[in-house]
Amino acid sequence: MKIYTKIGDDGTTSLYGGKRILKSHLRVNAYGSIDELNSILGVVLAAIHDGRVEKFINQVQKDLFLIGSSLAKGPVNLERLNQRVEEIEKVIDSLSAELPPLSNFILPEGTEAAALIFFARAIGRRAERELVALSLEEEINKNIIIYLNRLSDLLFVIARYLNFKAGVTETIWKESKS
Repeated sequence: MKIYTKIGDDGTTSLYGGKRILKSHLRVNAYGSIDELNSILGVVLAAIHDGRVEKFINQVQKDLFLIGSSLAKGPVNLERLNQRVEEIEKVIDSLSAELPPLSNFILPEGTEAAALIFFARAIGRRAERELVALSLEEEINKNIIIYLNRLSDLLFVIARYLNFKAGVTETIWKESKS
């Protein structure tokens, strides 16, 4: 089987079930950003060396495949996202308990792994915005938006956690008066 079909050469793509839509459609943008987020998390996994974080990110990747399939109109059951949001909140609380309190904005930097996670968070926020835009046009499972919102919080905390474990001091953002 060849990887190329030439069917999309006209600027369209197929949803699950065969319906064709433009590649610029809000739905395609949304699941494209989910795919991009999943891909950068693969890069993150290559850069981190923390089994606890690796295991959870790998599970997030599986969640993102389900979400992407759902957005492509696949027959996917997303009921488990509620449970996953609760699990994410527990991980956030657990990791946050190990971190110094934060009362300022920080720059998205630090170790290679932390910087990549900050970047993944930005991609996740974009995906969330695209889903909200799509939800104004079509019905979207609200659990997806909730999941992505909580995931961006998790990624922020994981980046801080990895920096903290590596002894990297966070850079507080201060407005320059120049």
